[in-house]
Amino acid sequence: MSILDVSALSVRSASGELVRDVSFSVAAGERLGLIGESGSGKSLTSLAVTGLLPDSLTPSGSVLLDGHQVVGARDAELRPLRGPVAQIVFQEPLTALDPLMRVGRQIAEPLRRHLGLRGAELRSSVTASLHEVGLSEPRFARAYPHELSGGQRQRVAIAIALAARPKLLIADEPTTALDVTVQEAVLALLERLVAERGMALLFISHDLAVVSRMVDRIVVLRDGLVVEEGTVARVLRNPVEPYTRMLVDSARALDAFLDATEAGA
Repeated sequence: MSILDVSALSVRSASGELVRDVSFSVAAGERLGLIGESGSGKSLTSLAVTGLLPDSLTPSGSVLLDGHQVVGARDAELRPLRGPVAQIVFQEPLTALDPLMRVGRQIAEPLRRHLGLRGAELRSSVTASLHEVGLSEPRFARAYPHELSGGQRQRVAIAIALAARPKLLIADEPTTALDVTVQEAVLALLERLVAERGMALLFISHDLAVVSRMVDRIVVLRDGLVVEEGTVARVLRNPVEPYTRMLVDSARALDAFLDATEAGA
């Protein structure tokens, strides 16, 4: 059964179509990668999936999120889906988090709104959420986002996204703004939590090497169009389209360069 079913999705601005006739599905518990270079339409697709496109952009086609039609739905209809059904972890946590609200209160909000927790049970769940993402010290709940490192802020964003136990987690370039060491820790955290909870994952990135680690199947976007899709093994070993071959070759070249650099260190 699909938790997400996207069919002939297009996104139009005043100057033309930015996403054109995109179709894919994500089954319950499946991990799908959406990859492409900057401007390929992958982030716009993720916003369309959750009904978060700005008013200047108009979607068409069909997006079924756990059986609920997103395209054309009012925000009041979609709000209950954002949390228990699907939630997004964005690229830059400093802009995604509320700078004027302590971390503990931001995690408490979805727990209160979607799960109805109050009092001691709410406080206990906030502590458990922070502990789950590796932030077990009490000071983290009292901190403001600017008082944390980039990796810690992204862990907080993950805790907020998972608080209402969504069926689908959408990770939109979640480690691009982090250094390599912190990136590895955050990816390992996402891998573990997705596996432990049995969630579906839509992982969005320009980095094929990162995506191939996180997912089972890949959809490749270029200029708003799907150019190729398939299992990770098939796409990495036998890419069909020239654009996909270029992405695969670039990832291999980078791996070879890093291996040579480490060998010479």
